[in-house]
Formats: sequence, structure tokens, C-alpha cells
Amino acid sequence: MKHTESSLTAGDTTPGTQDATPGLRPNRLGVVAIAFFVIAAAAPIAAVVGASPVLFSAIGPATPVIYTVAALVIALFSVGYLRMSRDITNAGGFVAYIATGLGTRWATGAAGVAVLTYVCLQAGLWAQFGVFADQLLTDLAAIDLPVYVWVALLLALTTLLTMRGVDASLKVLGVLIVGETCVIGVLVASTIAQQGWEIFSFGGFTTEHLLAPGLGISLLFAFTCFTSFEATVVFAEEARNPRRTIPRALYLVIAFVGFFYAISTWAISGAIGIDNIQTAATRDPSGFIFRLASHDAGQWLSIAMQILIVTSFVAMLLGLSNMFARYLFALGRAGSLPRRLSTTSPTGTPTNAALANGIAILVVITAFFALGADPITTVYAWLVALGTAGFITILILASLAIIVYFARQRPRTEILATAIAPILSCLIFIVIGYLTISNYDALLGGSGGIAMWLLLLIPASFAAGLIVASFKKSISYDSSGI
Repeated sequence: MKHTESSLTAGDTTPGTQDATPGLRPNRLGVVAIAFFVIAAAAPIAAVVGASPVLFSAIGPATPVIYTVAALVIALFSVGYLRMSRDITNAGGFVAYIATGLGTRWATGAAGVAVLTYVCLQAGLWAQFGVFADQLLTDLAAIDLPVYVWVALLLALTTLLTMRGVDASLKVLGVLIVGETCVIGVLVASTIAQQGWEIFSFGGFTTEHLLAPGLGISLLFAFTCFTSFEATVVFAEEARNPRRTIPRALYLVIAFVGFFYAISTWAISGAIGIDNIQTAATRDPSGFIFRLASHDAGQWLSIAMQILIVTSFVAMLLGLSNMFARYLFALGRAGSLPRRLSTTSPTGTPTNAALANGIAILVVITAFFALGADPITTVYAWLVALGTAGFITILILASLAIIVYFARQRPRTEILATAIAPILSCLIFIVIGYLTISNYDALLGGSGGIAMWLLLLIPASFAAGLIVASFKKSISYDSSGI
């Protein structure tokens, strides 16, 4: 069935009617607002300082190219994805697309994987945030509280902000995103001022560096930095003129994030030296960028970066909380999760879904900490690795759904968007899926062991979704029937 934009926009009511559960409020978010949520969830400064050292240690000065490749692959996938978005406006994200292309059973299986993916990603990132917050406040303010306390306090705050609605979240996100963008801009500008434009050397972009043994793991970590891009269509029901707003927001996000990662890592690599960057990142992954900031701009920039990394995590987790609350809302509306999740406040905010997300993350975090798990080597490494594998699984299913959806249409038009781009992106994601499995121990930080068995949760979640769909015939991802 071909869904029209009007039939899939929640919250539309005819004049003079009232709805006890009004749904998400349409026509409230523009291009910049949606981009803010997605860019915040990508956490630019946290990715540059936290993820780029992994790429530098794996593939050295070719790191900017890897980020660019990841952005281009996401852009390639988005060609067919956005073409299909003309017919679908649904907060269910990839799940709604899979339902349209592959059917309700496949979509409900994918919904199981999506819930696992985003709960794992959030819980793992919350654990990492707790460590960074504890280190910062211990060093700067001599406040020494358990990591769990910082996680619980800020998780409660972001959940409350999400429950209050997008307006409250946007005010916080706007300040934080501008701050972290500016501080990286100052870092790049200071390195240019101290060392000249020569830092932007093409000497590291050789096949020797690009085809190094660390290519597979570097690609995986680069894609981890783009896991938030699905949020653009998750906010589609609240967008003004979704057919124009969503494509613009998505390409703005891909361009900004890809450019931000590539330019910042290119400058850092050149400033350290293309022959030295791999060694520097391997020896001191958490400190070499701060030392560069202190050397080229002064201690104040290093301190500012340390503060903004923590606030960047708050922005990222607030963005993810808003996005996943809408995901849960759509799954509750479809009937694949409890219907109570689909209720909204009078302002169109999915409060029950936001609260459920906060409680789920708290339960997972509490369970790991109660068992004495290390927040970085266990909670972060295990759950983010599992979330990354789950996200790539969903991308493969979404790519297949796009291919099947357009294959059914006759006559076939826009071959690039409806056939070539979806097929190429599907093949690329399958290769990345293979790289994920073959490099999974590296994603875990070399811990292996029982964490490898957690991969079985992905097919188990998919199977659980298939079982739910088999017994609940009323599940429908067409929101017009809700």
C-alpha cells in the first residue's frame, strides 16, 4: 500500500473535533530545529575527542578520509530513503519504512532490534558520560561522587526536559551545540595560527595509510558517529512541510557533521604530524588533543574542551531521548508495544514514552553497576558495540525495504534514487555488517568473552518481534488507522 503524507501525519484533526490523545503536534519544527536534535545526538566534540583517537590509532592520518567516506555512504543511502519519505511521514523511523517495503512482520521484528539498539546505545553512552563528569568535577571542583550518582541525576534531568517538550529541549541544545562547535573552531584556528596552513597536508591520504590493517575497525567507529541520522525522519510528523524540511535537515546534518569531523581531525593530524599522529593517539588516546589545545591556544582552551565534552554528552543524550521517545510513541501507536506509550500531553509531547525510556535506561545502568561492572570497559564497550551492530542490522533491513518498495512500482522512474542508490547502499551495509562481526572483539576493546554472546540478542529481538506480530494481527504502522 502506498502511504500518502497526509494519511501518515499524526495529530491532524478536522475542524471542530477533539481527540483525547491528540498525537504529536504537526507543523512545529523547521529545518534548523530538527538539525539541532540530530547534530546534538551526534555529539561533535565528544566524537572528535572520544572517537577520533580510536581512528587515529587504527589508520593514522587517513582518519579525515574515513569520516568523509562514512558521510558519503550515509548520503548515498539517503537518496532512496528520502525519495521514499515523500510517501511516508511517520515517527517510527526505519521501522515504518520496513513495514511499507517488507510488511508488518518484518517491521515488528525490526522494531525489536531498534528498541535493543537505542536502549544499548543510550545506556552505554550514559556510563561513559558518568566517568567524564566524575573526572571533570573531581579535578575542577573537588566534588567526588560515585559515577552512578552523576548518571542518575542527569538522566532524570534529560527525561524531565524530554517530557516538557521540544521547546525546552531546543533551548538547551542550541546553547550547547554552539558552544562545542565554537571550541573546536578555536582549536582549529589556533593550530593554523601557530603552525600555518601547512597542517592541511594531503600526505596522509595515501593508499598506504587508507588500506592499513585498521581500515575495518576505523570504518565501524566512524559509522558509530552517524547513528543519530535516523532522527530526521523520526521528527517528520512534527515538521513543517515534511517533504521539504526532512531532506533539507538530513543533508544539512550529513554535510555539517561530515565536514566537522573531517576538518577537525585533518587539522589535529597535521598539527601533531602525519608521521606522529598514530603513535600519539595510541600512547595517550585521552590526552593528546588536550595537550595540543594547551600548546597552541593555552590552558584555558583545554579546560573549556573538557567542560564542553561533558555538556556535549548531555546534549547528545537529550537529543537521543527526544528521538527515541517518539520512536516508542510510534511503536505504541502501531500496537507492537503497549498502547499507553502512544498517549501525548496537550502540547503533543510523548510523555509516557519519554518516561518509559528514562526508566528503561536507569534499570539497565543500575543492573550493570549493581554487578560491579566497570562503566567504560564493560558497560560502555559492551553496550555501544551491541548497539552499533544492531543499527547496521536495521540499515540493511531498511535498504532492502527501499529496494522492494520501489521494485513494486510501475512504471519505474528516477532510477538513481529508486534502484541504483538503494542497491549500492545495501551492498555497502552488508560489507559493513561483515566488518562488524569480524572486528567485534576490537569494538569491545579486546574484552571478548561473554560480551561476544550478547550479539545473539539481535536475532533474539528480531524473533521476538516476529512472534508478537504473529499473535497480534492488529499491528499497523499506518498511523492513519490509529
